[in-house]
Amino acid sequence: MSAASKTEPKKRVALVLAQFETAADVIHAAAKVRDAGYNCWDTHTPFPIHGMDKAMGLPDSRVGWLVLGGALTGLTAGFAMMWWMNGVDYPTVVGGKPPFTTPSMVPVLFELTVLFSSFAAVFGMFGLNKLPRHHHPIFESDRFRSATDDKFFISIEAEDPKFNADKVRSLFEGANAKHVEVLEEEVEA
Repeated sequence: MSAASKTEPKKRVALVLAQFETAADVIHAAAKVRDAGYNCWDTHTPFPIHGMDKAMGLPDSRVGWLVLGGALTGLTAGFAMMWWMNGVDYPTVVGGKPPFTTPSMVPVLFELTVLFSSFAAVFGMFGLNKLPRHHHPIFESDRFRSATDDKFFISIEAEDPKFNADKVRSLFEGANAKHVEVLEEEVEA
């Protein structure tokens, strides 16, 4: 075994990246990828495209349910906190009103509901999107830098059970991709 082969990092195919010129092209290509049965893929566009979720076959987002759970948790926590503090632990009569009254609780309940909803939205989005991911093989593509400017991309990951680089390349070429690129990543030996 030569010294050069010991130091060369091993590489494997990570994904196939296709570039499209227009939003209509990428929507039609996304529908073709969806119909081909791929699961581990994504679109990368410089702005949101109406109808892309449908073209990709994505279900409704689960973030709303997480926000509802956060809101109910905040409301319940605020109610329990105020009940304990104002009604049980240290009841204080202010202005002749009973220690545990609903009108005085409204601002605190509202604020805790909004606070817990916000945390659920942010951390739920991070969790569902598997973020933060500081490095991805797609960032090795020089062409991909224009995804935030004026180009449209679709990537299919090698982790997809149906992945075959040659079949993916022909799928993208059949969908009128302007450029198709196979990206590799280093693997530890």
